Amino acid sequence: MEKSFLRSALFVTLSLFFFSIPVSLSVPFILFHGIRDQCSNGGGSSFTQLLSNLSGSPGSCLEIGNGNQDSVSMPLMQQASVACEKVKKMKELSHGYNIVAQSQGNLVARGLIEFCDNAPPVFNYISLGGPHAGISDIPKCTSSLCKLLKAEVYTDYIQDHIAPSGYIKIPTEMSKYLEHSKYLPKLNNERPNKRNPILKDRFTSLHNLVLVMFQGDTVVIPKESSWFGFYPDGASTPLLSPQQTKLYTEDWIGLKTLDAAGKVKFVSVPGEHLRMAQDEVVKYVVPYLKNQPAFFL
Repeated sequence: MEKSFLRSALFVTLSLFFFSIPVSLSVPFILFHGIRDQCSNGGGSSFTQLLSNLSGSPGSCLEIGNGNQDSVSMPLMQQASVACEKVKKMKELSHGYNIVAQSQGNLVARGLIEFCDNAPPVFNYISLGGPHAGISDIPKCTSSLCKLLKAEVYTDYIQDHIAPSGYIKIPTEMSKYLEHSKYLPKLNNERPNKRNPILKDRFTSLHNLVLVMFQGDTVVIPKESSWFGFYPDGASTPLLSPQQTKLYTEDWIGLKTLDAAGKVKFVSVPGEHLRMAQDEVVKYVVPYLKNQPAFFL
């Protein structure tokens, strides 16, 4: 009887020892590229491979339509919907995944996080130069298409045919923006009588939100939009920090909640738009893609 008890006690002890050993869970990630880009080119595919090599986690670049052209002409709500359906079909993401997004791709990524029903969870989201609070101007606007976009940005035709129109936010035309812009006001829960608590719940479910701003950025105007900073309604000055905006103070999407929990990393790096040195990638991106330890009891 005593020997049987000792054997049982030894078995329990060994079981607790072996099954409490930390193991590394491989968490996959997906990359969203920016406007006028595509996964099949050297930039998108090589950056995905670099991140995978550095982190040891499997990654894939998620393409929307044909990439280059659709990134310009497909409305962002439709792009987010396409991303939603693709992610739900990727079995490797079914237990959760991380996101890295570049420039405009961040608005697709956030649409996926906030709008996609019955989707697998997103753990860490790393935003590189994302126009989260919108852009107040279009740099180097010389083409006829660009001039049309600026002049007619809040018309249905432009909103339905030119993707960037969905996040152009002219601070002196806020009433037109809130009424006619078809994407960013919804994504940021900006319309006073139409705030959706589900969007906030989904955004605050993130484990980590990494917001990378490029100090020499002349594409995202103002560059502080990468941190959710922007101008006050009705004026082009002063530039408000993220914490001074109503989106933050009134916590429309949960940015304040995430920040209070220590889950938001405001990162500033030198260089132009999306120009990031490998050591900066290693420091600010890779740690949130590495396999996570888990304990099995």
